[in-house]
Amino acid sequence: MNPSRAAASEHWRYARHLESLAATPDTAAEADAVAVVLRDPDPVMAESAVVTHLDRRAVRLLADDAFPAWAHALGAALAGRAFPERRLREWTLLRAVEGGGAWSAAELVAASDWCQRTAAQAVTSYEALTLLASDARTRRVRNAAAQRLRGRAPA
Repeated sequence: MNPSRAAASEHWRYARHLESLAATPDTAAEADAVAVVLRDPDPVMAESAVVTHLDRRAVRLLADDAFPAWAHALGAALAGRAFPERRLREWTLLRAVEGGGAWSAAELVAASDWCQRTAAQAVTSYEALTLLASDARTRRVRNAAAQRLRGRAPA
């Protein structure tokens, strides 16, 4: 297959995977669909589609009581896939930070740049923002967290 045709096929499959994942009626079907996508012959593209889907779903479920069951079901489907597993763990960390669940400073400081950027932009936890303003890995995240803290009083 010529390279441009292979790329077109990959883009088409990526889009179809995202459509199938978005169309799942419940968490069990979603976990099954994730497992199917991860069997695609192109593991990098498949994991990318799954992570894009995780990001879309997690942001909608973050404050929902269904998040823990969803994360557990998807975690089982992701077993052995380092990148998607890490992204799900980091969404779970963001939920804990924002929802008052158990989390540690060490976890947030060790989190990926993506997770720290997302936290600096989205969380309202004074403790987490203070930590990121002082100890985040990148200047961009430290500045974003510090800017969000300006004018705020501790909760």
